[in-house]
Amino acid sequence: MGETLPSWKPTCNSSVTVQLSDRKTSSDSGALLLREVLDRSGVIENLSLQLLDDRDPARVQHSLSSQLRTLLIQRALGWDDLSDTQTLANDPVLQLACSDQRSTTPLEQARPSQPTLSRLLNLLATDINVSALHDGLLDMAMWRLSSMRRGKPLSSITLDIDGLPIETFGRQVRTGYNSYVGYSHYSPLVASIAETGDMVGGLLREGNSGCAVQAEHWIPKLVERIGKTTGTKVRVRFDAGFTGNPTLSALDDAKIEYVGRLSSNAVLEREAAHYLKRPVGRPTNELREWCHEFYYQAEPWKESRRIILVVCEQPDDLFLKHFFLVTSLGWEDWKPHEILDLYRKRGKAEGHMGELKDTLNVHLSSTCRGASTVQQVMGRNQVSLLLSLYAYQMMHSLRALMENITQKGWSIRKVREQILKTAAAVAVHARKIAVHIGQSGGKWWPSLLKEALNKTAQVRGFM
Repeated sequence: MGETLPSWKPTCNSSVTVQLSDRKTSSDSGALLLREVLDRSGVIENLSLQLLDDRDPARVQHSLSSQLRTLLIQRALGWDDLSDTQTLANDPVLQLACSDQRSTTPLEQARPSQPTLSRLLNLLATDINVSALHDGLLDMAMWRLSSMRRGKPLSSITLDIDGLPIETFGRQVRTGYNSYVGYSHYSPLVASIAETGDMVGGLLREGNSGCAVQAEHWIPKLVERIGKTTGTKVRVRFDAGFTGNPTLSALDDAKIEYVGRLSSNAVLEREAAHYLKRPVGRPTNELREWCHEFYYQAEPWKESRRIILVVCEQPDDLFLKHFFLVTSLGWEDWKPHEILDLYRKRGKAEGHMGELKDTLNVHLSSTCRGASTVQQVMGRNQVSLLLSLYAYQMMHSLRALMENITQKGWSIRKVREQILKTAAAVAVHARKIAVHIGQSGGKWWPSLLKEALNKTAQVRGFM
């Protein structure tokens, strides 16, 4: 920068002098770790081959791959606004992490501008490119699963489906007000693998969409893709919003196993009444549960389905509590209490959804600017949703690595705050670049670098 402050001394300590410097420093040394995840997964290279790039090659200054890295790495680091790339224009670590070039060349290149990245979103928002992004997200999750298990497939996969309301502001197109959450929003569907926490799909929907809108088409296609990719049987788990007839019928037709909560009604309550009597004896001092099953056919259903009634007795409660599950799992292999155990593990998926929304600050801010059509706006927002899921996967990979190193649980927020957001100074000597990690990284970076350099880590795909 060259400019210096005139010997400003903070009042807290007169021996301290603050001044600007032209030293190459960064607060985001973890960008290089994120680049390592992207490189080992191969996702950027595959997308570069599959995405349709209609730009004039003679006028291209930034490759598709470098721009994709910029969007994903910045988003994972918490720089979720496109204009943030201007703030980070001279960040040396981000220059190194996002560039295609080798040696010291990246430090001499300008980073993509906000208008450039905005045009990239428009390019990605076409039907062909959105489809490629969907496939790339699934491929990235499958890479992580294969690496984590050293190529050994899971015996089965449970796919959690849930809505992810994303608050909107201003006059964004096709949003809707939801009185339950108390704000205007879009209503995407998000799919995650229960056993591992990997995000494998996201579908943007209008804000006034019901819970199960488009689910009957989207879920079977996603299950089919996962099954073909992994060769593993996939079952689906969801809450009461998805147990309407179109979704269940589509899953039955595709022979996909499922378990979900079923909303109560008068007929179900009559079926349950026989079981809602307190056992003889003194009231319990601890929680007690019973499971009962029967077959029930709602009016729109073509045939009856297996219902699990869960009855709960809690201390000091006058009445027994209860709820219903609907499932296609056969009684020969799945007892009622096993189905209940399977459903209750859904709470972990909701935790991953919360991390995605909280840590990555998922927001869809496109508006109808200029000549943009509603379809173009929704296309950009679909792309933005998928990019957030990619960023989650990058950080989820590093979380898995840290859990392996420390044998303790890690949140995505902790990964960002204690690993990625570490200060670094960059020095260039004889065409070689040295990245010096600051003392703030002393707690975890030594173990992290040791693991990253370990040959077995490469076999595990940085897991």
